[in-house]
Amino acid sequence: MKIINEKEFDNEIKSGVTLVDFFATWCMPCRMMGQILDEVEESEKNVNFVKVDVDENPNLARSFGVMSIPTLIIFKDGQEKEKHIGVWQGEELKETLKKYL
Repeated sequence: MKIINEKEFDNEIKSGVTLVDFFATWCMPCRMMGQILDEVEESEKNVNFVKVDVDENPNLARSFGVMSIPTLIIFKDGQEKEKHIGVWQGEELKETLKKYL
């Protein structure tokens, strides 16, 4: 998954469906979520998957109300559609993404 910063963010989410994973490298649940996302990304080719490191982009994380990690936000055409805090199981995540495709 591509790791993006504040400068790249708006361009990444502006069109289509994008799942943004707000994470930190030291966070164990974030690592678990990363493995799940890698698997989901393989099957969901119509979704853009990106990660934002909250330690390197605190203002971006704050602007979306990220208080706990991992936090996953689904955007469609630049608009926030759904937010999930904590580890999201693969099948449940896939079903949720399908609502926006």
